[in-house]
Amino acid sequence: MRDIISCFSENAVNVSQQASCSSYSSSTNACINPSLTTTPSTRNSVSSVYKSTLSNNKHQILMITVTWCKSFSNQGLTITFGTQDPPSPPFRLNTNSRFFRKKKGSKLMVESSDHHHESRIEVFWDLSNAKYDTGPEPVDGYYVAVLVGSEIALIIGDIAEESVTKKLKPMAATSAKFSLLSRREHCSGNTLYTTKAQFCENGTWHDIMIRCSGGNGNEGSSKYSLSSSSSLLSPPALMVCIDKKTVIRVKRLQWNFRGNQTIFVDGLLVDLLWDVHNWFFNPSSAAAAGYAVFMFRTRSGLDSRLWLQEKTCLKDNKEKDALEFSFLIYACKTA
Repeated sequence: MRDIISCFSENAVNVSQQASCSSYSSSTNACINPSLTTTPSTRNSVSSVYKSTLSNNKHQILMITVTWCKSFSNQGLTITFGTQDPPSPPFRLNTNSRFFRKKKGSKLMVESSDHHHESRIEVFWDLSNAKYDTGPEPVDGYYVAVLVGSEIALIIGDIAEESVTKKLKPMAATSAKFSLLSRREHCSGNTLYTTKAQFCENGTWHDIMIRCSGGNGNEGSSKYSLSSSSSLLSPPALMVCIDKKTVIRVKRLQWNFRGNQTIFVDGLLVDLLWDVHNWFFNPSSAAAAGYAVFMFRTRSGLDSRLWLQEKTCLKDNKEKDALEFSFLIYACKTA
């Protein structure tokens, strides 16, 4: 009997290394034409959900959601803490706020304890030298840390290690084990999206490009026609590239507005799902045509079913961990 990987490989696209491609073609490995001048859509917010296992509190699991947002008038950070009863207040940092005009500091969120657990939560941050790309999330020169009791529950940023040594180490005796469960991006603009994703812990960061074209003959256009009878209009199509290698090509998108396909990334099985129904069938007459959703979800090679199908059992925790990561893109197409 063949192993599950070889069975999937017959119908799945493998992305194991970067492919060099300089122009669009009709082949499976086609990628975007560098001569196109379309500017990718803007990321308005990025949310990451982390699971932190606290060793100082009988391995209590704390869910932490970190959200970066950006608009024309301000830019901010929100951190929420789940699995708390009663729920802990969220941490909010608005760069235009008087209270948080300093981009470096700390804030005690809650301080109480009982016989069952300690719920002192403190947030430390340093965004004074943070550098940003096109989105709301800093790319380097920053750190954000969450302390629960005397334990570091979460720390992110490229200067995190230095900060732990100099500032947080005296206050934190131990560091919890934390992992990224999901990432969600909200975008708006045209129908060209570029981002990066890491599908496993300590894995390689991959460039992702999602492009929808056709309908009126323009690349990345935000206006589509449901009619495919005219020779002047090419039917809308969807292309997804990872590291300049095409992993999905969907023709006649107005009829194939929902679907899924399995791909391989770094040896992992990844289900790629899309839903662009509202782009074509939104009853609203407003310029905004609703959200499309694109999802990447990893799963174990031992599981032959799609992640959205009911799973009656999981053999062990390792398999459960392998199934947990998901990356969602909510794309709003505007005029």
